[in-house]
Amino acid sequence: MSIFDISVIISTYNQPEWLEKVLWSYEFQTFKNFEIIIADDGSDDKTKNLIERFQKEVTYPIKHVWHEDNGFQKTIILNKATVASSSDYLMYSDGDCIARKDFIQTHIDFREQGYFLSGGYFKLPMDISELISKNDIKNQNCFDINWLVKYGLKKTFKANKLTARGFKERFLNRFTTTKATFDGMNVSGWKDNIIKVNGFDERMQYGGEDREIGERLMNCEIKFKQIRYSAICLHLDHERGYVKPEMIEKNKKIRAITKKEKIKYTPFGIVKD
Repeated sequence: MSIFDISVIISTYNQPEWLEKVLWSYEFQTFKNFEIIIADDGSDDKTKNLIERFQKEVTYPIKHVWHEDNGFQKTIILNKATVASSSDYLMYSDGDCIARKDFIQTHIDFREQGYFLSGGYFKLPMDISELISKNDIKNQNCFDINWLVKYGLKKTFKANKLTARGFKERFLNRFTTTKATFDGMNVSGWKDNIIKVNGFDERMQYGGEDREIGERLMNCEIKFKQIRYSAICLHLDHERGYVKPEMIEKNKKIRAITKKEKIKYTPFGIVKD
């Protein structure tokens, strides 16, 4: 049995400036009994050096799971990180998502056998993404809508993700039109269920690769619980130069088969047939 209540798997690729902010956000979590697994899709030494520094500076343990850069292979490194995790409960997020201080606690509070938890994210523009400092994360300024508006953010309905509490939070979680899915930026569930469906389909590259594993979980009668107004993370802005139309088309075809044939297990996952 693991000494950790939860393993947090964070994917990254050559974004050390963003990853640094993200790793600081986990230092200031109210819930402390967790490990971080960095699923690194082939970053250079800048990311390696950053992680080695953080392993000495923060109070939580960090494992760095890396493979050589061979294009977009996030599904492969996520499977390796999943195997490397030591808890029976896993949370997946990205190296460009700053976690609010109650982020892990919220996933712990809502976890339930037979369910995965589906959160969202609050997207920031580039200028505010760059502006956020360690102190802004420590004192949670960056999650304060008034602070964000002060620095140029336009206030919309989505601000409710940062401000909703109590009844309003529960109401919005229940009645949001957004379907609860496996969103790799903010999702958690039981490791044995991930193993049961054989992890991520490693044929898939960018575009719905996380949704597809969620669809296989649903085919196994796992339900998804909506917590997008409770588990809050900020998505830092960046370009997506790795996105190619053929990746998205290939993934759409795989997902269509998963849905049509109600596939529960991929032979292209953690265990290779």
